[in-house]
Amino acid sequence: MKLNTKLSAAAAFLSLSAGVQAGEMSKEPVVVPEPEPVVGSAVSGTLSFDLNTHFISYGADVWGGGSAWGDAIFNPSLELAFALPGDVTFLLGTWWDVNDNAASNIGDNIQEIDVWAGLSKSFGPVSATVLYQQWYYGGDTEQIIDLILGFDVPLSPSVTVHGRPDAGASGGEDGVVVVLGVEPGFDAGPVSFSVPVGVAFMTDGFQAGDSGFGYVSAGLQASVPLPIPVEYGEWALNAGVTFYYTDDDVIPNNPDEAFLTGNVGVSVSF
Repeated sequence: MKLNTKLSAAAAFLSLSAGVQAGEMSKEPVVVPEPEPVVGSAVSGTLSFDLNTHFISYGADVWGGGSAWGDAIFNPSLELAFALPGDVTFLLGTWWDVNDNAASNIGDNIQEIDVWAGLSKSFGPVSATVLYQQWYYGGDTEQIIDLILGFDVPLSPSVTVHGRPDAGASGGEDGVVVVLGVEPGFDAGPVSFSVPVGVAFMTDGFQAGDSGFGYVSAGLQASVPLPIPVEYGEWALNAGVTFYYTDDDVIPNNPDEAFLTGNVGVSVSF
């Protein structure tokens, strides 16, 4: 789901993060990476503060940015990982969309709050994650069930089955999106780079269009550690760009079929 960030919105986010234990992987955007477990720690997490040029939800250009880069959209997120017996991880998270593109049903320019809970476990080179999500926006709730498979092999392929049993205020229908992805990475000095590529197929009406090929995306993301003492967590500056090509028969409401998005933010892992 462009914004002039307000201190009140950031404060509200931190307050809810402390009190709400439940979150569009939110959108691709929005997607929040699974925190790297800290050896010897039962709880780990990642807190991120991101500015995005667009809000892309499974190929849909939610705020209609198209080829233009306007005001930044503020997307803070938090995910906690709790180590359980049997090498199982319990996940809790939240993602927010904060901007002044429309009157807010929530308050303080907060357009959307996503919350999620789920379980993750590795089976040799394969990791499996199941998430139940609720996305609150537009005075309604969209419900999501995700199955995410990751493979610890060259190119880091993944399969995401994104199910929507309740479309809420999305404007689309209940259905499924399948995203096939790879994300090779490399380092250049202290900077870590990744090249996420994805192609998605969806059922009829999911984005208010036909079924079939929905979009392909390709990006370049970079992350560099920040010189902050480790006792305050592992901080990083992150930035990147992502190109999207969408099929206007399957995703008919985007202003442009092809467009480039950008992102920059700061994250801390603990």
